[in-house]
Amino acid sequence: MVDRDDRGRLRALRWVAHDLRAVNLGLLALERADTLEMALDTANRAGAPTQNFLLAGADGRIAWTLSGPIPRRFGHDGRLPSSWADGRRGWSGWLEPAEYPRIVDPPSGRLWTANGRVVDGAWLDQLGDGGYALGARARQIRDVLLERDRFDEPDFLKLQLDDRALFLERWRELLLATLTPEAIRADSRRDEVKRWVADWGGRAAVDSVGYRLVRAFREEVRDRVFGPLTAACRQADPRFDYTLFRQHEGPLWQLVSRRPPHLLDPRYPDWPALLLDAADAVREKLTADDRPLAAHTWGDYNRTGIRHPFSRILPWLSDWLDMPTLSLPGDLHMPRIQTASSGASERLVVAPGQETAGILHLPGGQSGHPLSPFYRAGFDDWAKGKPSPLRPGSTRYRLGLGPARR
Repeated sequence: MVDRDDRGRLRALRWVAHDLRAVNLGLLALERADTLEMALDTANRAGAPTQNFLLAGADGRIAWTLSGPIPRRFGHDGRLPSSWADGRRGWSGWLEPAEYPRIVDPPSGRLWTANGRVVDGAWLDQLGDGGYALGARARQIRDVLLERDRFDEPDFLKLQLDDRALFLERWRELLLATLTPEAIRADSRRDEVKRWVADWGGRAAVDSVGYRLVRAFREEVRDRVFGPLTAACRQADPRFDYTLFRQHEGPLWQLVSRRPPHLLDPRYPDWPALLLDAADAVREKLTADDRPLAAHTWGDYNRTGIRHPFSRILPWLSDWLDMPTLSLPGDLHMPRIQTASSGASERLVVAPGQETAGILHLPGGQSGHPLSPFYRAGFDDWAKGKPSPLRPGSTRYRLGLGPARR
């Protein structure tokens, strides 16, 4: 039993990981795979969490598929909780490799995922919605990959550090259009907001006030648009959170663009009033701490919090156990994925046979000893986006393990 639904009915969870099929050492067979097809079959049969799986063969062929077991559903698509009690819904075994979605040697010669949706049609119906990411980040990656034919290691690192705010560009235009001359005459404080937004820089940069304003404006608009529409859901279950639906940007933008009167919150006389109220709320919330608007840069908010599990219960050990707290560029819907609570756990750029030119970023060192000089090794390069080598350099230290002396 997991919990109870809004009617008080017990709910149970059926999870792939509960089955023996979900755990095996099948991925080791990749070491013996001679062809792309053998490697794809191996990935599909592997007992591991379902993940995007990209492959490149020595012959230059490339492919995408999914690793891990996929259940064969009947009577439901897995999007919503459903009862299996009467036998009309459930799972009937597992998909075989031949039934898995695959993309092999695409005409573009490019493959990318960014945790987004890779397939549609019948394949998407088969897989269901596993909470894939909004496509903005994937699109930004795709467009860079299609710009030219050849890339080197620094090019790919630059792509991973791309913090251009393409996703929020249309929200910036909407905010500027909302702050009309008439609106500014009614409240002169809106003029400062408009000036920062007009000069936002187009990136999720640490010194950008405009980026933070635009990002917050979208969230304020989202809450005002969806709040009344989802009120019945929250009344039925206070735990309901529409933001967990990662694809809400599409309907949100349709609503603020088409502005249907019957879907407008009755608190507002028209849609421009809703948008202006959202813009004012951004300014009021940011300056509630009595600091000027200029102090509320993106870096003031987007600060790392990489903490050791022990420091959460022993905060006085934070200086020894945690990584430094820094302001970093990047955000959720761009290649440089970086928020206050999540970010790139690693960055890797390497071509088979050219490992000496490879680049590896990790937000911490390999040593698990907080007093070791290598405990935080690599963090600075990861934070600053500075290329750091994949291959080790010359040996400077040796750690020897031997029998205890008596």
